[in-house]
Amino acid sequence: MNKCLMMVAAAIMAAMNLQAQTERSDDFRAKYKLKEVVVMSRHNIRSPLTSGGAAYMRVTPYEWFKWTSPSSQLSQRGGVLETEMGQFFRKWVVSTGLLPDNCRPVDDEVLFYANSRQRTFATAKYFSAGFLPFANVEIQHKFDEDKMDPLFTPKFTKMNDSYRQQVLNEINTIHGGPQTWMQSVQPVLTLMEDVIDMAHSPAAQNDTTHFWYDDTKFKIEKGDEPKMSGGYKLANSVADALVLQCYESESMTAFGHELTEEQWRAVCGIKEVYDGLLFTAHSAAVNMAYPLVSRIREELHHDGRKFTFLCGHDSNLASISAALRLNLPETEQALELRTPIGSKLVFEKWSDGSEDYVAINLVYAKYRQKHARALLSFEEPPIIQPVTIDGLTVNSDGLYRLADLDARMAEAIAEYDAIKDADAF
Repeated sequence: MNKCLMMVAAAIMAAMNLQAQTERSDDFRAKYKLKEVVVMSRHNIRSPLTSGGAAYMRVTPYEWFKWTSPSSQLSQRGGVLETEMGQFFRKWVVSTGLLPDNCRPVDDEVLFYANSRQRTFATAKYFSAGFLPFANVEIQHKFDEDKMDPLFTPKFTKMNDSYRQQVLNEINTIHGGPQTWMQSVQPVLTLMEDVIDMAHSPAAQNDTTHFWYDDTKFKIEKGDEPKMSGGYKLANSVADALVLQCYESESMTAFGHELTEEQWRAVCGIKEVYDGLLFTAHSAAVNMAYPLVSRIREELHHDGRKFTFLCGHDSNLASISAALRLNLPETEQALELRTPIGSKLVFEKWSDGSEDYVAINLVYAKYRQKHARALLSFEEPPIIQPVTIDGLTVNSDGLYRLADLDARMAEAIAEYDAIKDADAF
């Protein structure tokens, strides 16, 4: 077989393996038993953030959608959608035999743990209502409302000068570097300026008539999340508010401008640049995601645990994926490109009786399902896309050995342990 045919055969086998991860045949279910599920969820639809004085409101003369919740909190639509997703997961785990219908968990069978932000706690609460309607599940959280739990805070807990420079160097290689990546979305920035009529906004009185990015700087400090300053931060804020308004208003129109699905994905691409630069550099991710990587690893080895639901933010999904070298697929029928709002990184632990295996999938509702508040079912499911792992190989049934994933997690933890903290000397 020549090299070209071998590559084609490998691609076909990979496609078959990926299909096996999302479509479980009778033969698969006869061979494997689902032992546990660990869900790392992003919160569902929220109102826009207003830290920094709600700059997104001053760059347009138009009036934004009237949100159903205070700033940064879960919206009513977000609650409805999360309940529907919980109902879908209930049907799925019941169909696999992992839990009985209308289960009342005993001991430590089920864990719900959320960041203490209202939007994350409420997301977990709504999901639990659909998932275990008879159980009245306690949502564990550690702090007062709207304080960040260190488990879900993507911050640097170790720092020294050489490590800081390593992170900055890596950021400067992502997609050719910040300026190159930002310049690549210039046509979208121009589109956004036109959509919000930035030239006639209150901010235009202070000469803010365009989005800019040539003053971008990064702040990498211990005890804090990575931060970006400069004009591109404003573009990210506006893109965030636009897509949230699109979800809440059930309309692909923004201030009288009918945007195509492709254009909305391009607007979300603005956020992709922002989040990608801050949270997907591997050297930074092993630091920021260390608590959650450790916790997910612990949950996958927890005796008696059948279902774990952890609820945080898109930065958590991005940093976990970067730390473990997971390849998040480009989304389908979604506006966001990698981690749609309400999406879940799902770790499924299967056993053939002699060894444990794992599949990782990204699960999220289609944007049309969000607009329609569609009931999710096996006939009308959310999108389920397989997540691959760099350097690891699936078996003929599309599963990774749990031992191999565990070793990858141990590597990420070891990388974190190897970072020298200047304050320790």
